[in-house]
Amino acid sequence: MLGSCVLQLPLRQPAAVAKQATALQNLSGGRFVLGVGVGSHETEYAQAGVDFHRRGQLMDEGIAAMGRAWASVDEPPLPYRQEPSSPRVPLWIGGSSPAARRRAAAVGDGWIPLFVTADDYEQAVSALRRETEEAGRDPDAVEPGVVLFARVGPEDEAPAQGAQWLSSMYGVPAKAFDRYLVAGESETCAAALGRYVEAGARHILVMVAGVGAVQHFGLVRSAFMARAAAVPAGVTG
Repeated sequence: MLGSCVLQLPLRQPAAVAKQATALQNLSGGRFVLGVGVGSHETEYAQAGVDFHRRGQLMDEGIAAMGRAWASVDEPPLPYRQEPSSPRVPLWIGGSSPAARRRAAAVGDGWIPLFVTADDYEQAVSALRRETEEAGRDPDAVEPGVVLFARVGPEDEAPAQGAQWLSSMYGVPAKAFDRYLVAGESETCAAALGRYVEAGARHILVMVAGVGAVQHFGLVRSAFMARAAAVPAGVTG
């Protein structure tokens, strides 16, 4: 699977995003997923000349505009028809807020929050299914995902190292990541990921909090797959 996690749609022209997503969908053989969100940094909007306080409205308008662009393949010729064409590209809605979750329930194919604990995530997934049904859709129509930060290393060093790396990247205090960073030996990280699976996650997107991302990810993946393989047949969770 290939995807964006996540693109801030209100900062871009929806028609251009739809065409770019279509190109990636065709090049990837139908494996592309378009992750979109509104972001939370007002200065980004100021630099782009976009009203930060209209970001939710612009997001909804942008999703609708992309839908029209993709639907044009089945409609009569329009003044401008998107070429190349593709079926509708799957949309994953990013964001941990109730508004982002409700948007995913209404129009999304997946929901990918960030900065959420496993306990809070389990409650949010239940709310997502309820809100999806209230929107007139199959309650399982939206794929629950989650974005997690991970740092592999010694138990007494990895948490602080990962938090400091994220602090330098995002420009916020390291302590802001204490509750959300998965850190420690690879088995510890795999167990933490497993708690999100038990809470309802079908997709886990791992962002490595440090250099050597491929190596870190490989260690986490191996431990996670070994953990999954150890679950007896017929046992879930």
